[in-house]
Amino acid sequence: MRILLLSFMLAAFAVSAPVGGASSNDDIVIIIKDHRFTPSEVKVPANKRVTITVINDDVTPEEFESHPMKVEKVIPGKSKATVRIGPLKPGRYEFIGEFHEATAKGVVIAE
Repeated sequence: MRILLLSFMLAAFAVSAPVGGASSNDDIVIIIKDHRFTPSEVKVPANKRVTITVINDDVTPEEFESHPMKVEKVIPGKSKATVRIGPLKPGRYEFIGEFHEATAKGVVIAE
C-alpha cells in the first residue's frame, strides 16, 4: 500500500511540474549557450511581476535586452544574473542578446 501511495504521489508531482514557463513561485530560468537562449519562448502570467534568472554558459558576455519590457542586463561569461519583469499586459514581448543579435533571440508571452 505504501509503494502504491508513493507511486501515486510521484506521478502527481511529475504531472504538475512546470515545463518551459513560470514555476509555482514564478521564477524562470533561461540559459545562454552558443549565443542562443534556451528556452527561446517562455510563458508568464499576465499582470504579475516575475523573476528571470539568466545563466550565461558561454565564455563571452551577453546582454539580455528588451525594449518592450524595458530591461537591459549584461551577464558576464560563465555567470548568471537576475532580471525582474512586469507586470506585463497580455501579449508577446521580444528579447535579444545584444552582443549576438543574429542568434540570441527570444520572446516572453504574457497570458
